[in-house]
Amino acid sequence: MLHIVIADSEVELVPEKISEHPAVLAHARRRGRKPNEILLDATYHHSAMRELEEGERRGRPDIVHFCLINALESILNKEGKLRVYVHTRNDEVIYVKSETRIPRNYSRFVGLMESLFRKRVVPPTLSLLRLVDKSLEELISEINPDAVFIMHEAGELYTPFDFGMELAGYSNPLVIIGGFPHGDFKSEIEGRMISLYKKPLMAWTVLNEVIVNYENAILWEKFIS
Repeated sequence: MLHIVIADSEVELVPEKISEHPAVLAHARRRGRKPNEILLDATYHHSAMRELEEGERRGRPDIVHFCLINALESILNKEGKLRVYVHTRNDEVIYVKSETRIPRNYSRFVGLMESLFRKRVVPPTLSLLRLVDKSLEELISEINPDAVFIMHEAGELYTPFDFGMELAGYSNPLVIIGGFPHGDFKSEIEGRMISLYKKPLMAWTVLNEVIVNYENAILWEKFIS
């Protein structure tokens, strides 16, 4: 089983500090919501985010959106060989059931996330998504992997194929991918740092390469036979 954590993800509700900013108020009014009930989004709130600590990297729920669609629609997930989690900058963890179908439409995804942050579980009857206060360290301890790999541009360079083969040598590996647009991890993580290319890659590109090459390493015999 491969575990993937999208870590230090920049997905959060609008912080109280900027809830009265004109850009936030205008967007909330268009949405028919209170300012503290909408997701922070750099597309709409960039002027307000100048007032936030680390505002230049925050408000990027689109990164999680792309990653979740790619992970949950993968062959690996359909074969029951993948678990994916989202860890946020505020030390919350979103548990994602394998059968979850993430909306392709970004606006619908935003609405889903806003509902999750309010209710902590969506939908209540199926609990496909569950939000829990938990640090990345606590999540890693819970997963109890036999190897931890941190995807990082300064890490040991592997070809995607070779990294897939490396992962296949473990029964319960964990791969951590940053859910932020630039900079470094905020959380302290122990593990092997790995790079798949000589230049920086988008989070969803790294995720796709990890999943597909792990698939090739563990599933190819099944599909050939």
